[in-house]
Amino acid sequence: MPEPRLWQLTAGSAVLGLVLAAGAVAAAGPWDNGQRKAERAKAAVADRTGGTHHAAARSAEGLPPAPEPAPSAPGVLTPLGTSAPAAAAAGRPADLAATLVPLLGDPGLGPLRTASVVDVATGRQLYGQGAATPMTPASTVKIATAAAALTALGPDHRIATTVTAAPDGRTVTLVGGGDPTLDRTGLRALATGTARALRDRGVTDVTLRYDTTRYTGPALHPIGPNDNLAPVSALMLDEGRLDRSTSGPAPRATDPAADAADAFAGLLRDTGVTVRRGPAAGRAPAGATVVAKTYSRPLSALVERMLTHSDNDLAEALARQTALAARKPASFAGAQQAVRDRLKTLGVPLAGARFADGSGLDRNDRVSAATLTAILTRAADPARPELRPVLTGLPVGGFSGTLRTRYGTDRTAAGAGTVRAKTGTLTGVNTLAGTVVTADGRLLAFAFLAGRTPSPYTAQPALDRLAAALAPRG
Repeated sequence: MPEPRLWQLTAGSAVLGLVLAAGAVAAAGPWDNGQRKAERAKAAVADRTGGTHHAAARSAEGLPPAPEPAPSAPGVLTPLGTSAPAAAAAGRPADLAATLVPLLGDPGLGPLRTASVVDVATGRQLYGQGAATPMTPASTVKIATAAAALTALGPDHRIATTVTAAPDGRTVTLVGGGDPTLDRTGLRALATGTARALRDRGVTDVTLRYDTTRYTGPALHPIGPNDNLAPVSALMLDEGRLDRSTSGPAPRATDPAADAADAFAGLLRDTGVTVRRGPAAGRAPAGATVVAKTYSRPLSALVERMLTHSDNDLAEALARQTALAARKPASFAGAQQAVRDRLKTLGVPLAGARFADGSGLDRNDRVSAATLTAILTRAADPARPELRPVLTGLPVGGFSGTLRTRYGTDRTAAGAGTVRAKTGTLTGVNTLAGTVVTADGRLLAFAFLAGRTPSPYTAQPALDRLAAALAPRG
């Protein structure tokens, strides 16, 4: 079922700030986006949150469809040809420290709070408080996961799910490639392609296996069974969700791979193929050949969905895809090292950083505010267009994703439509990191991390006020 695309109206706000600040971004490629003056008016009449339509563009066999631009790219490329004002990259706001220090003193942020604000055009830190101190980042660590995956694989990478058949056609294996967004449309395409190949061989009954060996290590996250994350498997259907939801907490399958294989068996039977035994876990037999294949949406779209909706299943999958690209084990441990290595190639400060998982659910994650603003700055670099989905996927204050209900219900509050940021929430941990375009057209990257917070109901508004203080007024 198609997911909404509100960010096609609003997603460009951050990168036009880059155009205004740094100039000449239009030549950077199709992943760039720009802010339009009508952004708020257009977004206000749209009643759907940001997301990615990932039920289409799947192929049952042969090569994947041609890569598409990031979902937020259409309609916002033209403004990138505008020239940047000469004064756009001027010095720091004179009152920035005076504005932020009192807001950081809000008791709702608890006793541990750090901050970093950076001018993206120059890379200059405009304000910092404990900026290099590693903190538990919660879901803002997904910014790191996104940047690592895009650096390792590129924005047009697609995750394949395949079906193989033994030389005699009697044993069929559903092979998981690590796509948690595989849905019934894709699974049905696999079944149809498989049945066609079997008929060509004169085969009408098979034994079915399913292969999850692309991932290694524990499938269960250290938090244990949880509605926020299914067991991490190379094969799952609709993220292992047992309801019709597409984001947020939901009842999850205890064995998502087995459930996906059962669904595939049913779809095979619908085509007239008899499934004699199974499905059972196991590798494809020696000499097996691929008879059907389906693909995820491009990585750019997966990153945007992950960031907008704080999708934990996608985050863990993208961390493992990063590990596979580095020829490391696709496990929590292998992903941790692969993500760190990729960020190191971007020149991101990593002192004290730890990426225990890709989603931020693990309290052993450690990231500094300076690390987050450095990643955001790299993502806005005209020389790195492949990282642009890190910016375009950020929720928009008052409009999309995990920021839809923040920054005022009337959508006229300070920061609504201008703050783009990834949220982070664990018990006692509240964080916010993203970008904002200032009144004079500069793009700022910010990160505010708070620990031992008394309540999200006081911490989140305090974080929102910090980000809104950077945004234009009126």
